[in-house]
Parts: sequence; C-alpha cells; structure tokens
Amino acid sequence: MLRPDYPLRTARLLLRPFTLSDFDDLYAIRSRDDVTRYLYAEPESPEQVQEVLKRKIGESTLDVVGQTISLAVVWPQLGRVIGEVHLQWLSDEHQQGEIGFVINPDHHGSGFATEAAEAVLSLGFAGLGLHRIIGRLDSRNVGSARVLEKLGLRREAHFRHDEIFKGEWSDQFVYAILADEWPPESTRTCADT
Repeated sequence: MLRPDYPLRTARLLLRPFTLSDFDDLYAIRSRDDVTRYLYAEPESPEQVQEVLKRKIGESTLDVVGQTISLAVVWPQLGRVIGEVHLQWLSDEHQQGEIGFVINPDHHGSGFATEAAEAVLSLGFAGLGLHRIIGRLDSRNVGSARVLEKLGLRREAHFRHDEIFKGEWSDQFVYAILADEWPPESTRTCADT
C-alpha cells in the first residue's frame, strides 16, 4: 500500500494529485498532436479531457495491485501544471511497477520529465517496496527513451512489429531498473555520496 504525503517536492517541481482546477492545463497538453503521437489516445476534446481528469483525481494512492498513481507535475515558477507522471503497481508477488510521464512540449528540454520521473521511481522503490520498475514506449519516441536512460533504466527488450499502432506496425522498447540499482550514480546528489 502507498499513500504519499502530498505534495512531493523536487528541486524545481511539485507533484500532487490532480484537481478540477487543472482542466485548462491538462487540456493544453492532451489536445496536442505532438503529445499524443506515441500515446494510445488521440488528441482529446474538452469533454474527453474532463472525463480523464475525473479519473485522475481519484488516482493518488496504491491500495491494490493494478492501481495507478497519476500526479500533476506543477512548475511553481509558472504556477501551472506542465505535465503528468504515473506509477502503476503491476504485481505484488513479483514486486513490479511501471512508470510513465508526459510533459507539455513547450517545456521539453528542461529536464522536467527526468526530475518528475525520478521522484516517482523513488516512491516505487522506497514507498511501495518494489523490486523492479519498467517503462514501455514506442521505439520512435527518442525523447522518452533518453529520459529513461538518464534515470539509469536499461533497455531490456525490443519487440519488433508487436502491434498495429495508429494504423501502422510499430516496435516497442521495454526499459527496466532494479531496486538495488536505484538511485544510479548519475542521479545522486552530492548529499547522497
């Protein structure tokens, strides 16, 4: 079971449960073609985002296997939600989880995805006691692959043409990291060494 004490604070970000007031920021992200290119969703209408937001508001704890924590990534400097980060509890017996993240492309290249995902990996390992956390992505999603690699996840699988995705065959990469590999040297602060 995992019930974090919110908000989670990183060097530059706040991670917290979604609220109804996040609609405009979430719509600004989920309505974009360049955001949904490698997601199963298409750009979403206001009504669709409203439904997604209602679901996300309830995703702030992990009480049973299969649940997901979905957190708003807030950049206090702007006072806005610039993305979302997720942790899904995949297996209790095998102590497995999966992370995911989406950052508004207006804020790409600033390390926000890495910073937010690092906090969620720590939640999974230290808070939930997971042994292994994976990240799955379309092989063409170079930016997300780079984030996972910066976090110390290694590519363990390359599934070729494993599904028809948005009308064409696509490849999938699976990255993973183990609890005893976390945190990797590259993400440790001076205080950790």
